[in-house]
Amino acid sequence: MRKATITRNTAETEISVTLNLDGTGVYSNETGVGFFDHMLDQLSRHSLIDLTVRAKGDLHIDDHHTVEDTGIAIGQALTRALGDKRGIRRYGHFVLAMDDAQVACALDLSARPFLVWNLDFPTARIGAFDTELVREFFQGLATHGGITLHVDKVHGLNGHHIAEAAFKAVARALRMAVEPDPRMAGALPSTKGAL
Repeated sequence: MRKATITRNTAETEISVTLNLDGTGVYSNETGVGFFDHMLDQLSRHSLIDLTVRAKGDLHIDDHHTVEDTGIAIGQALTRALGDKRGIRRYGHFVLAMDDAQVACALDLSARPFLVWNLDFPTARIGAFDTELVREFFQGLATHGGITLHVDKVHGLNGHHIAEAAFKAVARALRMAVEPDPRMAGALPSTKGAL
């Protein structure tokens, strides 16, 4: 059963994340940040990872801690659900087009966290949402999920489309990487003996 629940409580946020790697993309995400909830819904639907997030954060200050800590908690849940990573494909990649935007993602569930981020936005905000927080989310996810994560904007004009293309590209790459590989027969996808 590749499922996990993580609870993360700090002076700034209270977050609960439940995920199922072998789901169908069922989601229920409530963080108090509307645009971010929409992006988490996309992450779940397109990765086919069932995802439930409940977050209460210091939104009277800004959305930063809520978004960042949610990325951390999802990364921790992903790590726990993957276990020793035997039998998974490990690598994933996807190039996603959304109207004017095209975003490429390549990732490795290597336990060596690293974020390469080549994605900029034409505006500082999407509605009330600070576009800098897109990177903060993925930094938390990569660091605590043990993911080598590369996200590259090929092109794009609309901030909403760019952000959504990024979440969907990462989702599709994650879907590929966490899937069991029938040819691996439960073996570890590494010559090192551990991931």
